[in-house]
Amino acid sequence: IFRETLRKRGVWVITGLGKYFQKIDKNRNGFLSQAALKEALKVFHLEMPEGDFESLWLILDDSKSDEVDYGEFIHAIFGEMDEYRKAFGRKAYMKLDFNKTGSVPMVDVRKSYCAK
Repeated sequence: IFRETLRKRGVWVITGLGKYFQKIDKNRNGFLSQAALKEALKVFHLEMPEGDFESLWLILDDSKSDEVDYGEFIHAIFGEMDEYRKAFGRKAYMKLDFNKTGSVPMVDVRKSYCAK
């Protein structure tokens, strides 16, 4: 049910959660405590019964470190990109990497992208 709720609300929830996780990650290590994750889910109206949250936490905190990597949390919920999206991403990258160096300097991104 949790995964379906996230999928229905889509990109807004994922980008919002990502930004919120970064905001509350005070020491900038990419990890969240159990309380911080629970609060973030509450802010985005993704509450779940306590037993379900405990089960989720046990899965996410497989190292038993009492914190979870929020990047892995996002990946665990949404999984891998489908082939269409991967191909689209590769095509966009190839367009940005017009020098075929394997990296894209910010200068090249600015030349190719306009947010207007």
